[in-house]
Amino acid sequence: MAVVVAIDAGTTGVRSFALDHTGVPVGMSYREFTQHFPRPGWVEHDPVEIWEAVRTTLVELTGSLDEPIAAIGITDQRETVVAWDRRTGEPRHRAIVWQDRRTATRCDELADLGHLDLVRSTTGLVLDPYFSGSKVEWLLRPVEQGGGGVIADEHLAVGTIDTWLMWQLTGGAVHATEPSNASRTMLFDIRSLSWSDELCDLFGVPGSALPEVRPSSGRFGETAVGVGVPAGIPISGVAGDQQAALFGQACFEPGMTKNTYGTGSFVLMNVGNTCPDPVEGLLTTVAWSLDSVDAASTTYALEGAIFSTGSAIQWLRDGLEIIDDAAETGALAESVPDTGGVVLVPAFTGLGSPWWDPYARGAIVGITRGTTRAHLARATVESMAYQTRDVVDAMSAASGHTVTAMRVDGGASVMSLLLQLQADQIQAPVSRPVVQETTALGAAYLAGLAEGVWDSPDDVTDNWRLDTEVAPALDAAAADALHETWRRGLDRSRDWETH
Repeated sequence: MAVVVAIDAGTTGVRSFALDHTGVPVGMSYREFTQHFPRPGWVEHDPVEIWEAVRTTLVELTGSLDEPIAAIGITDQRETVVAWDRRTGEPRHRAIVWQDRRTATRCDELADLGHLDLVRSTTGLVLDPYFSGSKVEWLLRPVEQGGGGVIADEHLAVGTIDTWLMWQLTGGAVHATEPSNASRTMLFDIRSLSWSDELCDLFGVPGSALPEVRPSSGRFGETAVGVGVPAGIPISGVAGDQQAALFGQACFEPGMTKNTYGTGSFVLMNVGNTCPDPVEGLLTTVAWSLDSVDAASTTYALEGAIFSTGSAIQWLRDGLEIIDDAAETGALAESVPDTGGVVLVPAFTGLGSPWWDPYARGAIVGITRGTTRAHLARATVESMAYQTRDVVDAMSAASGHTVTAMRVDGGASVMSLLLQLQADQIQAPVSRPVVQETTALGAAYLAGLAEGVWDSPDDVTDNWRLDTEVAPALDAAAADALHETWRRGLDRSRDWETH
């Protein structure tokens, strides 16, 4: 039987992942790439390094496979944006990463000028530097005006990471994206499912530089020679990482909810085929479009985006150097019964949902002489559960759907302590599947559905297998008391950076 390969281009590394028709992984290769921080609040990647990481992992993965490859899917870190030259395929600037805050002041200016309602009603997003639109505007601004100096000529191509990788995999033959990624750019109308001329004009982005929008599941093109896999393999599924995880978690019914603990954490709730009105503190996004880019084939989601969870553990390792490996965190956090009164707010690049405060900064409060590295590790793990609860509370209030169960995935989901804390805080069971690489699963399933490896999403549901389910151990009152302490610490981090 042929396998399906998913390319999972995340924020800190690239994973190429092979899946058989039963949903069982049969091979994987991973490479990290460099994080660049040229100024405080700025985060950049080298697009060429990302592509080389993809190609390297594909070579390693395919070398380990005995089965032919039926299709390739791509999932990516979404709002990160790349500008390149169509003639040469060379980037014209480093990629500006979703975590980057350089356009915070510009987003404030646009809000003050009265453009927030247009952005909210058209895109389902908020005016925040998290999204791609203001990043592209910055890239196209002349250097002498404080921008990136990229020239908007007829050779300019712009896209998110999925588009960049599609271009490379097809040898420059395909410049395309799909609605889940397009809906994160702040340039896409999520009701008409097309690029918004009004928003492109607002941000000064030429429509000719933007990719064609195609269905999330369907053939985009075929691999070229020398890209790490044999030439001629169809590339047939693409989705942003969080929407791909929602698909991989088989959350196909309205109200079904998942949380991915990655570099950040992302809570998504399937809300069906009708695009809801904007919700305060949350994002409305396209989950996927199957078969065609139209209302009948499109599923929408509410999303809460939490900027720093796994990156906070990386900071314990690389910044504070109190752990040698991220895998140590769970055991270290469990070595103490509580945080000793310490609250850690990982607002390293501002706060996302439901606060949307780009001026918040990280805070550690409640430190005493008795505070140890174990307390800091536990406070970091607890911050993941508290931030998720903040989003779930807002989501339930806005949607009318109480979250009665949550499916979780991502690197930190291996921590039993985190699952218990999360169940306590949302007062609902938390389920972790056997295969936790659900982002890659979603991309693989979207590609395989297009090529007939699977017949329908029902096959995805059949493949989903439970590993562990954790029920709340605290009553609501006890959970609320802990959450109140978290909120006191959170309030101290808010609006810290001067505007």
